[in-house]
Amino acid sequence: MENKSKRRVVILGAAGRDYHNFNVFFRDNPDYEVVAFTQAPEQNLSEIEGQPLRTYPPVLAGKLYPKGIPTLYETDLEKIIKKNDVDVCVMAYSDGSYKSVGNLSARANAAGADFWLMGTKTTQVKSTKPLISVCAVRTGCGKSQVSRFISDLLNKTGKRCVAVRHPMPYGDLAEEIVQRFATYEDMEKEKCTIEEKEEYEPYVERGMVIYAGVDYEAILRAAEKESDVVLWDGGNNDMSFYKHDLLITVADAHRPNHEFNYYPGEANFRAADVIIISKIDSAKPEDILTIEENARNANPKAIIIKAESRITVKNGETLKGKRVIVVEDGPTLTHGGMSYGAGIVAAKRLGCKIVDARPYAVGSVKHAFEKYKQLDAVLPAMGYSPKQMKELEQTIANAGKDIDAVIVGTPIDLARHIKIEVPAHRVVYDYIDEGDALKKILKEKGFL
Repeated sequence: MENKSKRRVVILGAAGRDYHNFNVFFRDNPDYEVVAFTQAPEQNLSEIEGQPLRTYPPVLAGKLYPKGIPTLYETDLEKIIKKNDVDVCVMAYSDGSYKSVGNLSARANAAGADFWLMGTKTTQVKSTKPLISVCAVRTGCGKSQVSRFISDLLNKTGKRCVAVRHPMPYGDLAEEIVQRFATYEDMEKEKCTIEEKEEYEPYVERGMVIYAGVDYEAILRAAEKESDVVLWDGGNNDMSFYKHDLLITVADAHRPNHEFNYYPGEANFRAADVIIISKIDSAKPEDILTIEENARNANPKAIIIKAESRITVKNGETLKGKRVIVVEDGPTLTHGGMSYGAGIVAAKRLGCKIVDARPYAVGSVKHAFEKYKQLDAVLPAMGYSPKQMKELEQTIANAGKDIDAVIVGTPIDLARHIKIEVPAHRVVYDYIDEGDALKKILKEKGFL
């Protein structure tokens, strides 16, 4: 058998956790050679767009990789393992069902490679400032609402809170090493997609600063310079990239038992100091009870908070009986697995006639309906690229006289970014801290 001095590694990812694991563990590690990243088709739609796969650039890859590191298709995993004599496959993206994670493991093992899931000891970066991590068990649980609520509380007490968002680097990686957003102009300069703006705009609207990018140790050091408290606003249901003084995990009352069926959501659920069961105002009592019992069994030390996600619609009283298309947050519906969101809940409460968007869909929107079978009448806000934004705009325009209005359930004001001919009514949803439960915990922990 050949005696290799280094173990050869492939990192399976979706332009987020994969880059982070490489940066903090593999980048300058002489015992390993990372031969490729792979792109996960379920979590990155650039394959649909026909865009070329990116190379992780030398400026980020470090001195051991002067030519950078190629990205290959995950669908070719077995070929990649055999061609490169790969020893280890590292699964490094989130919101995967245990079936999908198990299938990847079987594919890697069958081709001869080990299969790794890296934990927090080897991947978390230590902050010099107090740090709160807000994570979730699934995409679309309401984690960002909780994060914004915390940031508002901290800022009202005079604490400088700077948020750091889980990565969404869809542009030039070498230019996105550290991204700082404090104004709308910052987002335009960075050519942010709808998905990115959904996360950054609510902070900018509050006069806050939020960081993102690719190198999360460098990002943390930049955020520390202008903060008293750092807030990790985690994406999907990934584990925090940072060692925290308080870990809050959000579970969705509309999806009971998901906390035991997805990776790494269950890890967040079991590790949490505080578990928030969200959306109790629109969920079934028995589903709320199921999650509460699961929390007490899996994580008896955690404090459990049951919270509302209160929905309001500007000028919603004018919508009764109106024909509407409902636009929802794309990631929540696609790899989040939901068939509806806040927009559908609002439309039903307001007595609207929901128009099926599927007959009007074009391009990537049509593809999403074909791929994600749980989608019904709801229209996912696909915004990974200007082309997808145009196709979303065209889909709504195709409905023409068949609709009276559009209900926008995305975290941003969609009408600011695409042309909508009919009235667009934005849904706003906020975390409601019943009994000041979360506020009291933050005070007890010394954050307020």
